[in-house]
Amino acid sequence: MNIGQASKQSGISSKMIRYYEKIGVLDTAKRSNSDYRMYSKEDVEDLSFLRHARDLGFSSKQMKELLYLRKNTNRQSADVKQLTQEHIDTLNQKIAQLQEMVDALQNSFDNCAGDDNADCAILEDIGQG
Repeated sequence: MNIGQASKQSGISSKMIRYYEKIGVLDTAKRSNSDYRMYSKEDVEDLSFLRHARDLGFSSKQMKELLYLRKNTNRQSADVKQLTQEHIDTLNQKIAQLQEMVDALQNSFDNCAGDDNADCAILEDIGQG
């Protein structure tokens, strides 16, 4: 199947498929005699796997490693688990950072009168960092 069909079946845009090939997340697609990219059922399964991994927030580097581990029948599940734990730790750090931002903004919001006065605690707090 061509890249458009692979895109439709996997849920990954043609542009993103080309990008994943360019950065080495995916192997370069086979080419037809007309030099069009050609994808097999297995390629589409890999693309779908990558879409799900991306939806879970894995980086391109992590997706490449996950795809390698998925294809490696001699893998150890401990390797997959370790990579996943590292990702969970990173996500938890991001959640904590986002919560700090919410708390800071909420405090500024609560201290802003929101009236016709020009004074605004939100702008002052942002200005002070």
